Amino acid sequence: MNEPRYDLDDLLELMAVLRDPEQGCPWDVKQDWDSIVPHTLEEAYEVADAIERQAWDELPGELGDLLFQVVYYSQFGAEEGRFSFHDVVHVLTAKMLRRHPHVFPDGTLASRRPPGMSAEEIETRQVHSRWESLKAEERAERARDIPGTSRDSAAASVLDDVPRALPALSRAAKLSKRAARVGFDWPDARGVLAKIREELDEVEEALAEGDRAHAAEEVGDLLFAVTNLARTLKADPEQCLRATNAKFERRFRHVEAALAAAEVPLQEAGLAAMERHWQAAKHLDTPVQELPQGESRS
Repeated sequence: MNEPRYDLDDLLELMAVLRDPEQGCPWDVKQDWDSIVPHTLEEAYEVADAIERQAWDELPGELGDLLFQVVYYSQFGAEEGRFSFHDVVHVLTAKMLRRHPHVFPDGTLASRRPPGMSAEEIETRQVHSRWESLKAEERAERARDIPGTSRDSAAASVLDDVPRALPALSRAAKLSKRAARVGFDWPDARGVLAKIREELDEVEEALAEGDRAHAAEEVGDLLFAVTNLARTLKADPEQCLRATNAKFERRFRHVEAALAAAEVPLQEAGLAAMERHWQAAKHLDTPVQELPQGESRS
C-alpha cells in the first residue's frame, strides 16, 4: 500500500502541534525568533551545497528543511497575532505580480500577455528598469513605516534592504551592485584590478609600519575590491570561494593520504614534502568547471 502523501496543511498542523505547550516537543516549544535564525542560515547553505554537488536525491529533503524554517517563523507570527503562513504566501504572490507586469499585465494572477507576444519580445532593459523602480518604491514605503519618520523626511537609499545578516562576501557583492546600478562603478574590469593592486599596496605599507590593526582594515578593503572583480565577471563571490574551499580540501586530503601511505606523520613531514604532494594533487585534480553565474535581481 502506498504511503499517504502529506500536503502543506499537514505541515502547518504538524508545526502547531510541535509548538503546543502541553502536547508539543519541549525543544520546539522553547524556540523563539532569535534561536531559529542560525538554523535558517545553515539550512540555506545546505540547499546550496546539495545543488552545487548535484545531489538531486538529497535536494527535496534539504528544500523541505528550508521550508520548515519559514513555517517556524509563520507559527511564531501566528502565536503572537502578527501574521500567518497564509499572509506570507499572499504578500509574496502580490509582490511578484507587481514586479512582473510584463508577464501579468493586469497585475492579477489570471492575466496574460496578448497572444503571440513572447517574453523575449519585451525589451530586457525596460523590464529591468521597471523591476528596479518597483523595488525602489517598496524600499521607500518601508522607510516611511519606520517609527519617527514622515512621508516627507524618509530618504530611501539604493542600499536599503540589503540584509545585514548576509555573509560578508555576499553582502559586499550586493552593496557594490546596488551602487553600480546608479553609475558608481569602474568602466571595466581593468579599473577593478587597479583598485585591487592599490589595496594590496596599502596592506603591505601597513605591515611594513607594524600597524596590524590598519593592515586588517586594509585587508577588508582588499576583499571588497576582489568581490567587485567577481561581480564584473558575473560570478558570485560566495560560490567562487566555496569552490576554492572544496578544491583546497580535496588537494589537502590528497597530501594527508600520500603522507599516510608513506607512513610519515603529518606534523613531521615538513613543508617541502607537503608542497611536493600538493603539486602532485594539482596535476591529478579535475579541471575547474565554469564559474556559476552570480546575477540576481536584488
